[in-house]
Amino acid sequence: MQIGEYHELKMERATDHGVYLENEEGEEVLLPNKYVPAKWKQGDILKVFVYLDHEERPVATTLEPKIKLDKFEVLECAEVSKFGAFLDWGLEKHLFVPFKEQVVPMQKGESYLVFCYLDLETGRLAASSKVHAFLDNSELTVEPFEQVDLLVSNQTDLGYNVIINQLHLGLVYKDEVFKRLQPGDALKGYIKKIREDHKIDVTLQRPGYRSIEPNADRIMEKLQKSGGFLPLTDKSAPEKIKDQLQMSKKSFKRAAGNLYKQRLIDIKEDGLYLKDQ
Repeated sequence: MQIGEYHELKMERATDHGVYLENEEGEEVLLPNKYVPAKWKQGDILKVFVYLDHEERPVATTLEPKIKLDKFEVLECAEVSKFGAFLDWGLEKHLFVPFKEQVVPMQKGESYLVFCYLDLETGRLAASSKVHAFLDNSELTVEPFEQVDLLVSNQTDLGYNVIINQLHLGLVYKDEVFKRLQPGDALKGYIKKIREDHKIDVTLQRPGYRSIEPNADRIMEKLQKSGGFLPLTDKSAPEKIKDQLQMSKKSFKRAAGNLYKQRLIDIKEDGLYLKDQ
């Protein structure tokens, strides 16, 4: 019965301390009285999370932790001791982070992006802020142009490292980021390019022609809110376009051209005009 995971177990027998739950292999784990449903009968199936209690014994809970085994999440540091840091993950016993698994010394009250792993020496769940060590790009499960789930890891000189689908490491270049990002931010993105060395370039907008529609919608929405005029042209500074529309100049020109072809806007020397519909 894997700790750090959810299990659907059969409620089998009651004791003074709680109800023992059983899996199909006959393994048992205790569900303490405070988590036992008010009404239950033998044979009922209950979804629980299994972890180790303060005495290092497997125990079940109906509480939902903020992280589970082999996943990444941002957690707050609840306390620091001479052994390491302890993170609040929504359960009674805090999640331990050894000093050797901390990128920087953790401080109480601060939040950190971490990975939850099983310490093979102790058999306990633990966390690490050295998140890149738990990512693997050797066998990729994504393809170019595919939409993916992203978790921002850290900022670099090139842009932002991101965790892709909780599995791979990718990079969003800074000239394609039009809003402030923080470690732990969850967002959608797209695989832009997979390099020969399996490094992955990620974009927050649909690559190529796929980006026309969302960006065109953004221009139309801006025009409607500004009375039908937008003082932007293909001669406008990239910074001005980025400030007003949160897109690159290249994306703006492509989207504006698409709207013009659909006869939804007029393009004049001083800017874009919404056509009367």
